[in-house]
Amino acid sequence: MIFNNWTKQNSKDFGKKAFTVEHKLNDSGLFTDEALIKLLDMHPKSHTDVCTMGDSPETPYKFRTGDARGVSGAVLLEAAKSGAIWINLRECMNMHEEYNALLSQMYGDLGKATKSKPYSARGSILISSPLARVPFHCDPTETILWHVRGHKRFFLYPDTEEFLPDTAYEGILFKEQEDLPYRSTMEKDVKIFDLEGSEMITWPLNSPHRVENVTHCISVTTEYSSKESSLKNAVMYTNAVLRQKFGRNPKWAEASYGEKLIKAAFGVVLRRFGVLNALKEKDFVTFKVNSKAPNFIQDISPEIRAF
Repeated sequence: MIFNNWTKQNSKDFGKKAFTVEHKLNDSGLFTDEALIKLLDMHPKSHTDVCTMGDSPETPYKFRTGDARGVSGAVLLEAAKSGAIWINLRECMNMHEEYNALLSQMYGDLGKATKSKPYSARGSILISSPLARVPFHCDPTETILWHVRGHKRFFLYPDTEEFLPDTAYEGILFKEQEDLPYRSTMEKDVKIFDLEGSEMITWPLNSPHRVENVTHCISVTTEYSSKESSLKNAVMYTNAVLRQKFGRNPKWAEASYGEKLIKAAFGVVLRRFGVLNALKEKDFVTFKVNSKAPNFIQDISPEIRAF
């Protein structure tokens, strides 16, 4: 079993409440510095996101994309440890044999623990500096954070219209952006989890959250689509069409289950015909990773990412 202390209550709460459980990912030997350096060297650069946080007063934690081509895994790991670098090895848990075997065990055991069929998940590894921050956002799919090493602080907020307006969620779906409008007054309702290694945290679908590193951290993030997330996203597609094309103001929380089923059916068809086009933001590379530059960051003139 990949879990140390899963309980019957955890099985009841899964998908309904946020909680943490101890895991055994560190026993695999796949998250040592040596293993991560090897992984950084072999993982394709097309699936390697190297970022730092912006310094604009308006968007202080908005990620800037970097170019790490030609940079060794050892240098990249050192940059994440001592600089302001944040690395996302996208789908590496699926693309490499040993990591894929571990991912299969993680979700096979999760399926047994929750008495459901194993989920087909996508898994990435996050290697991040002590300065890393993830802005206030939500995920449109079922997402789990498997924290492996370091001290990470997870801030969770209620999934209500106040924290997650329908229009903001539609923006996430169709503009492919994750950030949500944030106000400091939201902190009165926050629930904070301190993760210090070998802990999995799971939370209800779409719950808004943000993350702060206290130290250099290694984590695995996994996501999968469920019936619940597929239903909501199809309904929200229909709602976006009604809002943008017909001036209506539909509300997810106010719709009956029957109405949601009808809207979901329409949403599948509308999406298939591309009634609304995703307005994906262009990804501009604004720095190169350089071991001789301050914080390993060498600023360059912005250019569209082509790798």
